[in-house]
Amino acid sequence: MPLLLLHKPYQVLTRFSPSDGRKTLADVVKAPGLHPAGRLDFDSEGLLLLTDDGVLQARITDPRHHLAKTYWVQVEGEPSDEALAHLRRGVLLPDGLTRPAEATRLPTDFEIWPRDPPIRVRAHIPTRWIALTIREGRNRQVRRMTAAVGFPTLRLVRSAIGPFSIEGLAPGSTRVISPAETQAFKESLALPRSPPPRRVSRYASPPRGPARN
Repeated sequence: MPLLLLHKPYQVLTRFSPSDGRKTLADVVKAPGLHPAGRLDFDSEGLLLLTDDGVLQARITDPRHHLAKTYWVQVEGEPSDEALAHLRRGVLLPDGLTRPAEATRLPTDFEIWPRDPPIRVRAHIPTRWIALTIREGRNRQVRRMTAAVGFPTLRLVRSAIGPFSIEGLAPGSTRVISPAETQAFKESLALPRSPPPRRVSRYASPPRGPARN
């Protein structure tokens, strides 16, 4: 049961089935039998996990298991200490209070790959990258959180899911997770160990046909 890391590019739908002319995962990766574990918005970029294990897929996406997901968020303006503290405490959204998050400023010289098209730039308003780690998965949650504290999101990149990072993955590229890494990940999610493949002894008796009376 393979587990695949994919760096989803900007403006790609998190689905393999055809859409209304927009790019889908089928335009990026050939992964027969694999399905995305969770979603990443069309206008967001970054790490996506693909698997053929339905139980693992459900466990990754179930917010009750509080799997950490980290995002690099380019926001409009220079986020204040108060705004970051607000994100850490939890933000009241129309669908309820968010769980406490981890929120830090990234270095002022932080840079990643260019986006096409680039973000909008306002001459007199700076931008700043922050790292935000959440443990739930509401619709467009990160964007709504930063907007609620006064710093709208301009660009959103998911950089990590649990122990897996986007490091070393260019947009559109993939990495297959080893069986040992996959097993350790499943155990961290309290999933049972996968049974070893069944081995048949060469000395075993051949299967018997139906009994005849």
